[in-house]
Amino acid sequence: MKAGTGSTPRLKNLDDLFQLNDGINPFEQPVADKNQPTESIGHKQISSMAIESLKPFQNHPFRLYEGERLDDMVHSIKKNGVLVPLLVRRIGNVFEILSGHNRVNAAKIAGLDRVPVIVLENISDEEAWVYVIETNLMQRSFSDMSHSEKAAVIAIQHSKLFSQGKRNDIINKLKELDNPHDNKANETCAQVGHKLNARGTVALEYSLARNTVARYLRIHQLTIELKVRLDNDEIKFLPAVDLSYLKEVEQALLEKSIALNAFKVDMKKAELLRQYSEAGKLNEDSIYLILSGEVKTAGKKRNSYSFKMKPRVYKKYFANREKAQEVEATIEKALDFYFQHHQEDMA
Repeated sequence: MKAGTGSTPRLKNLDDLFQLNDGINPFEQPVADKNQPTESIGHKQISSMAIESLKPFQNHPFRLYEGERLDDMVHSIKKNGVLVPLLVRRIGNVFEILSGHNRVNAAKIAGLDRVPVIVLENISDEEAWVYVIETNLMQRSFSDMSHSEKAAVIAIQHSKLFSQGKRNDIINKLKELDNPHDNKANETCAQVGHKLNARGTVALEYSLARNTVARYLRIHQLTIELKVRLDNDEIKFLPAVDLSYLKEVEQALLEKSIALNAFKVDMKKAELLRQYSEAGKLNEDSIYLILSGEVKTAGKKRNSYSFKMKPRVYKKYFANREKAQEVEATIEKALDFYFQHHQEDMA
């Protein structure tokens, strides 16, 4: 059962990876002990585990399948079971899913209460993120991902948490599961890792311009709700970049206003929202006025006046070497004197 579709991925999909796409389900027999190994691939043991004992990966950045794609997976699982084991890591007594969130979701819908897993021990947070990212990239290409998913991939690979060397090691381990006795596979992986290091940047790896990478890093700062609107094409990409500069509380107010009033956010409104935020003037009322179209420009600050003195007047009363502060002080004293005597004359 293939987990994804799209253009040819960089590595094999998970069915080919574990050599379990031949229509045979090795988990047809019930397993008495949920941690009792039932099969092995390479040096990893496959176990049957209760779904209720599995925990989703924290802040999982990839959206679960919906619609026809989900229906097809549920139908396949009802017919053949879960053929591709999940990858999970042990954290104390908790088992966190690294790869297989869609399979678990489809298995629940199909009525299953247990799924096959491979338990990975002593996996750090850094390694866990690499497993999550790379197994998703195996199932479908980067170009097939939504904007928010691309942003998550780029943000992780761009962060201090991520190291290319660790990534290459994990890709090698995944390849070993595919060809546990084939040393040539490991040599190929080493060459791939070398090429990735030689390229040096996320932009080159995914054939993106550097400013596009920068924009995706901004997109990653959006709240989940606004990311969903971006992925659903309710908000376009460039306006979403401007919205990413809003504070989290401001983004929440923006989402509330959009949801209540069915407002649309175009480029001009997004720029205006950002300007108000930077000026410290963005609140529930100003968001409504901007989105409704009642406010169309940032406007000038109130009580902000400028005055120009004619050159002949300046030359009459001031020397050319006097500083602006000295001229201003003289004018202020003169005005005080004028208005004081003017009031006395009026009295």
